[in-house]
Amino acid sequence: MQGFALFYHPLENQCRQCVQQCGACCHLDIKERPDLKNYLSAAEMELYLSLVGSDGWCIHFDHNTRQCRIYADRPEFCRVTPGVFQRLYGIEAEELDPFAIACCREHIADRYGGHSVESLRFEEAIR
Repeated sequence: MQGFALFYHPLENQCRQCVQQCGACCHLDIKERPDLKNYLSAAEMELYLSLVGSDGWCIHFDHNTRQCRIYADRPEFCRVTPGVFQRLYGIEAEELDPFAIACCREHIADRYGGHSVESLRFEEAIR
């Protein structure tokens, strides 16, 4: 499962997978996420900041494989599950799929471009 981002599909009552070896959500640059303090606790914020490398990418993101080196043990705020998204953003399970898709699209477009290979692969994965 390493390298996959998961998001919940309530109509199918399961998690779907977006594109492997994307990593757009692993770009953690604090300047691009000014509202973090609105939904992360002080301890989570401290952990988040400790993960941001000098290039803005998570220190656990492997740029060669484009996978998370700690995927199984990643922090809760890196997990896309109904419980996490409800706690952090107030998103109910039935709203999670469209919310997560919109987030993924935005991150992919910001990192790689709206017509990138990653974007095309993501659009294919969510069909």
